[in-house]
Amino acid sequence: MQTILTAVRRALKEAADEKTAASTQRFFKEEIKTIGVKSAVVRKIAQAHFKMLKGKPKEEIFALCETLWQSGYIEEASIACDWSNALRDRFTPADFKIFERWVTRYVSNWAMCDMLCNHTVGGFIEKYPACIGELKRWTASGNRWVRRAAAVTLIFPARKGLFLQDIFDIAGRLLLDTDDMVQKGYGWMLKAAGEAHEEEVFDYVISKKAVMPRTAYRYAIEKMPPERKAEAMKK
Repeated sequence: MQTILTAVRRALKEAADEKTAASTQRFFKEEIKTIGVKSAVVRKIAQAHFKMLKGKPKEEIFALCETLWQSGYIEEASIACDWSNALRDRFTPADFKIFERWVTRYVSNWAMCDMLCNHTVGGFIEKYPACIGELKRWTASGNRWVRRAAAVTLIFPARKGLFLQDIFDIAGRLLLDTDDMVQKGYGWMLKAAGEAHEEEVFDYVISKKAVMPRTAYRYAIEKMPPERKAEAMKK
């Protein structure tokens, strides 16, 4: 496994350039750790080296993912997310604690949060919907990224029409959150839910209009038909 880790890091280093590093930083308010590799190239590196893991136990692959997370580099986190998501057919309920540890310990910006939660954690919740109560606990965290994670985990399930009442529950728990990254996260979740449940989401958003922060509100109605958006924006 050490050989694979060394190979991944060598490939990233060889693909790095300062221009990409500077460009990547512009997407974040906080300082991030970046090697300076384009996203498409990172994905190719992840896919190529995942082939070297064929036949390895899931636990060993997750341990390798954790080592990548520990570096703090956004590119290594991206590879960890690709690899963990590739194992979704092998997820078991006990894996939630692993994913929760990654979210709480290592996620330090919106991209890491979304890469992990949109796919790996979202796929897990679809497979084990009984665990959604654990997800709701994240809304009370003192960590902004954990609170955002509670919402963005449900983006893809929401687009499929799943978990609507749970989505409203999570949105309600995060409703008055003052952090803009959390507001954008649950607003995005509502927008995704609106793709399958437009009327219900519209009614929910309108019912919270007086108290929902403008950032979350605008995210939630962004993709609605013009007539609904106009109605929602009336004073």
